[in-house]
Amino acid sequence: MDVQVQPRPSRLEQVLRAGDFAITAEIVPPVSCDPRDLIEKSRPLKGLADAVNVTDGAGAHVHLGAVTAAGLLVAAGIEPILQLACRDRNRIALQSELIAAAASGVRNLLLLTGDRPGAGDQPDAKPVFDLDSTALLETARLIRDRGQLPSGRAVHGSAPFFLGAAELPVDPPPGWRPDALERKIAAGAQFVQTQFCMDAGVVARYAARLAEAGLSETFLLIGIAPLRSARSALWMRKNLYGTIIPDRIVARLEKAADPLAEGGRICIELVDRLAEIRGVAGAHLMAPGNDAGLADVIAAIREKPRRAARRS
Repeated sequence: MDVQVQPRPSRLEQVLRAGDFAITAEIVPPVSCDPRDLIEKSRPLKGLADAVNVTDGAGAHVHLGAVTAAGLLVAAGIEPILQLACRDRNRIALQSELIAAAASGVRNLLLLTGDRPGAGDQPDAKPVFDLDSTALLETARLIRDRGQLPSGRAVHGSAPFFLGAAELPVDPPPGWRPDALERKIAAGAQFVQTQFCMDAGVVARYAARLAEAGLSETFLLIGIAPLRSARSALWMRKNLYGTIIPDRIVARLEKAADPLAEGGRICIELVDRLAEIRGVAGAHLMAPGNDAGLADVIAAIREKPRRAARRS
């Protein structure tokens, strides 16, 4: 009688379920056919980030394919979070990519609808959007839990995915409900990574409202950045939809003798505050134009062990 060996959960899932405050990071794969360029870009994060997001045509720009990039990271001993966007593929291609990800040893998925082509440098490209992120979550869960495609066709082998969704945090007004997030969680999302929110007060109110809506069992990772300068912060606030960076942080960067170092300090201080907020399970660090600074900031964060505040 054959004994089925259950695959181990991803490191990210283990960290979150243990109640430790998770730190994830994000890289954009290079526009390169040489895998060494990806590994060189990612290696500084090895052993520091609990997992590293691999973007999928972010901003509707071309780069090394995300599924291949994630597989290369697995081979290099760096745990990836594969971002998979619906924009460029129909459901047949997306299902094939999910199977390919599982075969490559990828466990963590962040499933996205994707930016429209007009945001990129080839605006005449045709969008697909056969599915949205909620439908893609349902598809990934079906492959994982039932070993089948939506058509009913069997999928052999295991796909022990840890499923994630993206979300825009808000300072919730009276009567606000997280309807979109509820749908994603119902579809299978187990963790959430948010857009930039550099305001701990907003995060606390947002997390409290999620708890009131009964969503506290989903792991919430807040997007933050080691900001480069006041100018960069203002650009992000204007151009990256949903970004929250309060004026006081912009002012602090404007006054700093070394804005880059000050941006790192702000990021580290914010992690300290996030770790004290009930319902926040971790931080997701993104550094547009400042990839080289990510590892140093995460190393400084790691100097102080943290537990996540209770989720409920």
